[in-house]
Amino acid sequence: MSGLMSADDIFSKAEAAAVAATGPDEKALQIDYDALREKFRKALGDRKVALCHINKFLPEGYEDQGRFNLALLTAGNVVFDIVIGDSYFRYDVVSVGQLDKVQLIDAMWDNKEKRREEPFLSLRLMHGEEAHLLLALDDEERASLLKFASAVTAARNPDHVLVGSAGQDTRQLPASLVAKGEFTTLPDEKTSAVVTFAWSGDLGGQGRCRQGVSGYPIFDVIQRHNPDFFLFLGDTIYGDHVCASPPNEPGADFKATTLQTYRVRHRYQRGAEALRRFLETTPVYVIWDDHEVRNNFAGPFEEQMPAGRQAFREYWPIASPADDPHRLYRRVRYGADLELFILDTRQYRSRNADPDGPAKTMLGATQLAWLLDGLRTSTATWKVIVTSVPLSIPKGGDATMPGNDGWAGGPDGTGFEHERQVIVDAILHDTIKNVVFIGGDVHWVQANAYDPNQDGVIDFHEYIAGPLSAPPGRFAPTRQELHPTQLFYEVGYHNFGLVRVTKDSFEVTVVDEAGNKRVSHVVSARP
Repeated sequence: MSGLMSADDIFSKAEAAAVAATGPDEKALQIDYDALREKFRKALGDRKVALCHINKFLPEGYEDQGRFNLALLTAGNVVFDIVIGDSYFRYDVVSVGQLDKVQLIDAMWDNKEKRREEPFLSLRLMHGEEAHLLLALDDEERASLLKFASAVTAARNPDHVLVGSAGQDTRQLPASLVAKGEFTTLPDEKTSAVVTFAWSGDLGGQGRCRQGVSGYPIFDVIQRHNPDFFLFLGDTIYGDHVCASPPNEPGADFKATTLQTYRVRHRYQRGAEALRRFLETTPVYVIWDDHEVRNNFAGPFEEQMPAGRQAFREYWPIASPADDPHRLYRRVRYGADLELFILDTRQYRSRNADPDGPAKTMLGATQLAWLLDGLRTSTATWKVIVTSVPLSIPKGGDATMPGNDGWAGGPDGTGFEHERQVIVDAILHDTIKNVVFIGGDVHWVQANAYDPNQDGVIDFHEYIAGPLSAPPGRFAPTRQELHPTQLFYEVGYHNFGLVRVTKDSFEVTVVDEAGNKRVSHVVSARP
């Protein structure tokens, strides 16, 4: 095992932590560092330490004893909990195998000095009546504590996860087994690895909701292909549609407009046993579209969006930056050959009814700049842009929500073609090769190859799949501004796309709910 630390290495970390533990208004720690080094040597002996978490914020009850503590995990899976103060050195030792519970809790504490509540992460290692409590306040500490918790959990029981509720008293928090699973580290940017993934969207829409115990049997079909991950391209619920029972399972015969009713509609989807089986085995990268709130909504102007967004994130957790807590768009790098750019096409968009032009946006200025910069700097062979709405298929609105909802415009002058052209111009100007758009939303299967500058070279491709469970869409002719060549088009069946990515090729197959392969296409990588 590489990166192991000796007793002297841990002493060096403790010495640095002692300096850091002294605030500007505090007297410096009065530590005999030579004696402290010997104490570490005596405590650890010749054991090698795999992980060290420095706990700068001591739990309640330690204040009179020390100013910080260290949690160590040795290569032999033994935990040392060491508390250090002026002339204080105490440590407890417990084997990982002796731990009864491992509790990781995200909660809030009342910072009376700053007169506000602040988040903290708590890890409690319990054996018998003893408990070792470790806390983390800032991002660096949280990352360290999460790494420590993951290592302890993996060593204790590699397929069990224990959680508790942050709403309870964390000093008396019971934990219960809620999930059994495994984690896979993605290949790094220098490792070329074959990747397979599936994608689709549009689940339980327009009267086609859960039916029978399995609910949505198409997920069993996807699972049989054993993809590395699944891209769920929105409309994970149809909260603004009623699903009558019969023929559907009861529980979705209402329109959601509040946080509680959105939650109920998400919970209804999880009643499908096929979906639950799928989620137990397959990683999912998810993004929303419109029906998580209501048809064709534009985020800044939709009063129901905060409730719909919260319910969506409760059932489909997405990590967001601390300074942008509602952000859903993100990048995923999978080895040397694949990078995903998952777009949020809802939260920042202008009204659909606004006339198209420089001031109109689907992504918002920040997300657009993020996408363009990401495409320009990506070193992945294949750059996959995940967009819930299609590039060139016009999606007209209705009387309640007028204007084109997708990137493509129409005779009424709406749409988002100006911003789409900004993206296309960047691809052309910077010669960004091997760009693929993955989409859904229209409830049919289609693929297009684009040559927007008409130089005879295909500059990017688009593949559209879905629905998972919803009626087929009504065909709308592809607009020609980007000079597409239609590679295939089919409608009338539930489906998903299956992709195999290598450094040399991008292979797409569309599979129906019975498991039949309907259409396929292969793109060779441009050097």
